[in-house]
Amino acid sequence: MGFITELKKLVHPYAEEDEDVFPSFTTPSREQKQKNGSSSSSDTAATGKVLNIHTTTQLQVVLVQPEHFESASDIADHLRDRRTVVLNLEKANAAAMRRLVDFLSGVVYAQGGKIKPVAKNTYLITPYNVDIMGGDLMDELESNGWY
Repeated sequence: MGFITELKKLVHPYAEEDEDVFPSFTTPSREQKQKNGSSSSSDTAATGKVLNIHTTTQLQVVLVQPEHFESASDIADHLRDRRTVVLNLEKANAAAMRRLVDFLSGVVYAQGGKIKPVAKNTYLITPYNVDIMGGDLMDELESNGWY
């Protein structure tokens, strides 16, 4: 118990001596194990809760090809739900195209995401938790006047 006491002093140097800072880490005795019906012969096995934490993140990509500005709120909802959006504006007229890009640029800015052109009238819009890699392609697009 000397190690635990020293550890308590390091973590809480001004704590009172009789105050329990850490829970007891004692293992049950053989008599307690037999009482509880445990069949394990190991004296060093400690019982405790095991929590499985599943942190698999499922990234989703949504392809949209709007023709009118009215679909801008649906696209913004995808971004709010942290989905990456590929925006193809080939079917939209010039006025709707400009309004969509302006509105979605504001949405992306407010949420901390990114919007990058990937082809003529096609944009990749990512939420804040997605990074865009491939700097060579972005440099090529910028040098060709796409961005």
